[in-house]
Amino acid sequence: MDWKLEVVVVPVTDVDAAREFYAEKLGFRVDHDSRPAPERRIVQVTPPGSPCSMVFGTGMGDGPPGSLRGTRLVVTDLAAARERLLAQGVEVSGVRHLSAGRWVDGPGGRWNSFVFFEDPDGNSWTVQERAA
Repeated sequence: MDWKLEVVVVPVTDVDAAREFYAEKLGFRVDHDSRPAPERRIVQVTPPGSPCSMVFGTGMGDGPPGSLRGTRLVVTDLAAARERLLAQGVEVSGVRHLSAGRWVDGPGGRWNSFVFFEDPDGNSWTVQERAA
């Protein structure tokens, strides 16, 4: 039996600001933006190339806005991903890696290079490089 992670709920305060951030700044595809009831709005976005989507909106999820921590996106070219984020106005860390259990500036070895950023609510994201 396969167990597939297909949707991650992201708690946000401002649905329009979140939609703009994820769609315009990060370049995620907007799968749908719907209002199934007057008090409910659901926006689903998907990172390019990902089988897993993210959903946010009103009337969904139990976590407070900004409580999502360390969700990881994986790319084959971290330097290019970081440059794209910077070009889109996203505040993103420098490239870092783990060495002896602590973060060190600069790229690391295979699977050991990361950058970090937050959405407008403070939900934190990790971008990790995985060589092609």
